[in-house]
Amino acid sequence: MSQFIVSARKYRPTRFVDVVGQQHVSQTLKNALQNDHLAHAFLFCGPRGVGKTTCARILAKVLNCQNVTEDHEPCNTCDSCVAFNNNASFNITELDAASNNSVEHIRALIEQVRFAPQQGKYKVFIIDEVHMLSTTAFNAFLKTLEEPPPYAVFILATTEKHKIIPTILSRCQIFDFKRIQVAAMVDHLESICREEGIDADQEALHIIAQKADGALRDSLSIFDRIVSFSGKQIRYKDVIENLNVLDYDYFFKMVDALLVQDVQQLLLIFDQILRNGFDPDIFLGGLAEHLRNLLVCKDESTLQLLAMSDQLGVRYREQAQVSPVSFLLNTMSLANECDIHYKTARNKRLHVEMYLIKMAYAANAVSGTDLTLAPEKKKDISELKAAAPAPAPKPTSTPVITQPPAPEPPSQAKTPEPEVVPAAETSPAAGEPSPADPQEPQVEQPEEPAPVAPIEESAAKPMTASLSLEALDAEVADEVEVQVRKLEDVPMEEIAKAWSSYADSITDDLLRGILRDTKVLVEEGVLIAMVATSYAKNEVLQEREMMEYLREELQVPDLKREIRIDETRKKKAPPPKKKLLTPKEKYIQMREQNPMITEIRKRFDLSPDSDTQ
Repeated sequence: MSQFIVSARKYRPTRFVDVVGQQHVSQTLKNALQNDHLAHAFLFCGPRGVGKTTCARILAKVLNCQNVTEDHEPCNTCDSCVAFNNNASFNITELDAASNNSVEHIRALIEQVRFAPQQGKYKVFIIDEVHMLSTTAFNAFLKTLEEPPPYAVFILATTEKHKIIPTILSRCQIFDFKRIQVAAMVDHLESICREEGIDADQEALHIIAQKADGALRDSLSIFDRIVSFSGKQIRYKDVIENLNVLDYDYFFKMVDALLVQDVQQLLLIFDQILRNGFDPDIFLGGLAEHLRNLLVCKDESTLQLLAMSDQLGVRYREQAQVSPVSFLLNTMSLANECDIHYKTARNKRLHVEMYLIKMAYAANAVSGTDLTLAPEKKKDISELKAAAPAPAPKPTSTPVITQPPAPEPPSQAKTPEPEVVPAAETSPAAGEPSPADPQEPQVEQPEEPAPVAPIEESAAKPMTASLSLEALDAEVADEVEVQVRKLEDVPMEEIAKAWSSYADSITDDLLRGILRDTKVLVEEGVLIAMVATSYAKNEVLQEREMMEYLREELQVPDLKREIRIDETRKKKAPPPKKKLLTPKEKYIQMREQNPMITEIRKRFDLSPDSDTQ
């Protein structure tokens, strides 16, 4: 069995023209080679897997190529290019700064710079992940990087430019590599499929490119995994199953159910998503992205922002036609709010389901209509799609409310003539209407105020609701009389009682002890809390709920508090430790306290460790 080579290595570009998505870098380097304006130090920075090390190798190969093409590409046939492709070139040195980041490694590199190239014009040093070098290693590298020999070229590559010291940045020509676009990545994958004889769906390749998140190397790694899973035929279903990607069909069905306010279908679709093993947060992110794509499809000028296949783009445009902008904005706002509060929710499934119901009835909640779940009030999405191409024209005439005169509708509505006329008299007039028939004007006149009544009622609904809220607030204000006092009028016993009751409600033993030990007094309308230490002061200041409790308990809305440290209660400094005495000093103290010690020493011929008097 032959050794397998991954696609990231097998299809690694060997020329500038083969580099994907970095034309601004490759063209600048080729122009510098053409005009002989090549710098001695380069810094290639950008995300992972976008071609930094690849461009560095191509540039190193071009510098020593013996047969450079007219467009300044390496020939890949001369001795220098063949030696480089076989990793046997002595003129090109690659250093991984992630594992060689000390001063000793940089000094060894500087020693190699002293020797001229054995073959070719330049000696190229490629340092990958240069941000991993230590500060001392950077400082040791400064002088050589600023004034190298004429044959030395340094190419530094990093993914974190902000970690490189400014003195290094000022000595390099910086090139910023961009993230690879989805379209360019899909084209590259299609070319690989043609080389390998693989039949792949365009939608499947789009999913792979989107999953790579701008890194071409990641897309090739995912591509190899999918090929190992599905063989020579890559289908959309295989890709989403292997990569654990939520199918976009779920989101199309979800938006259709939201448009017709079908709550039951929403809950069933969400349950099916959970049964397939997807987390709710993945669903929320996908739904927000789907709504964003629909909003982008509302305008032809923003269609270029969509990174998807043509077939999928058609489906998005069709659904965008039946989705009002207000619906999309409200739904996106609710989806974002649901995602923000998702981590703090205990019942996460119920949390998402509640927001889905809010999305369905967002328009009704704003207008104040009845949120009924009756099946006869549901619409069909096909009706919306059929009505989408022909939107209703904007009304140009004035509303019907102002047209009929005020006195006529009540006078005609009060006349009982249409009710008194018997049916026998109207039956012969059905065949031949007579001009003198009094029923015709009486039948037409009530039709004018007929649309007026529901319009007036619907318009009065929000007004009635607002008035009822104001009336309710007034009633509550009348019934509940809140006593407002000043702090000077509150007895000290009541203040101390409120303070101690709050202290007893604290579960933290340390904080409860601090509050109980605090002395409370009132000075110039301010509540003064005297604590013993600065630590106790910080603990009391962090207890923010105390002020609300005291304001409500003491009925002082403008209560102010000040925390002070009681100087009289500060703990005294401990006495200094006793000095350790030498044997001589101990003997002198004992002799001063009892002179008989001298006689005892002489009698028993005793002496301390040092000389005594």
